Amino acid sequence: MMPHSTDDELPQVDITTFLASSAHDMKNSVSLLIRGLEQILATTDAQAFPGHQNLAQMTYEAKRINSNLIQLLTLYKVGQQIYPFDPQSVSLADFLHNVAAQNTELLRSQGVALECECPSDLYWELDEDLITGVISNAFTNAIHYTRDRVRLTAAEVDGKLELRIEDNGQGYPPRMLRESIDSMRGVDFQGGSTGLGLFFSATAARLHRHGGRGGEVKLENGGPLGGGCFILRLP
Repeated sequence: MMPHSTDDELPQVDITTFLASSAHDMKNSVSLLIRGLEQILATTDAQAFPGHQNLAQMTYEAKRINSNLIQLLTLYKVGQQIYPFDPQSVSLADFLHNVAAQNTELLRSQGVALECECPSDLYWELDEDLITGVISNAFTNAIHYTRDRVRLTAAEVDGKLELRIEDNGQGYPPRMLRESIDSMRGVDFQGGSTGLGLFFSATAARLHRHGGRGGEVKLENGGPLGGGCFILRLP
């Protein structure tokens, strides 16, 4: 018979910290993978290389995994109250340019045209790392689901910063439009969705507060391109 183990003989493991550390290691590996895939895409002729489309799809999936890992790590830090929330005045024109630049190869490989609109003098106080995560995730999704156009805009609307990512795809399914962001936190086993991206986006938005108001995330269909519209509003 095996001897009974005592508490002193078993290692005491904080599983949450262990998972966060593992996610961090995976994120670093996936980032290296994405860099390599993007370098290959940049030097590959779509007409001459039959596997170009598959390579572009692999790049998209790798970016999605990387984004999920970053979101998990950030939510862990927020939950542990150790996230270094640091709003600074940011040029929105530069911000949108940087988001677009990070997805240049994905746009090119998918044949997606980008429209970008933002006043050159629009500045806003926000945590740039957090909001980059929100907008980059929505932008990558729009590239994946659009037919061939994505629109990225920033403007001040009713005293709030409004960032919109729009596409000319089929739009969000009715269930996502009916339900609140909070109610989408459950796992959809049939569709394979965890709701992580929307929960992360809503959390990042609510961390931004001014004059008693918090940020918010909204989903719509329609807009200038007629497809899905992801909207982030910050006070």
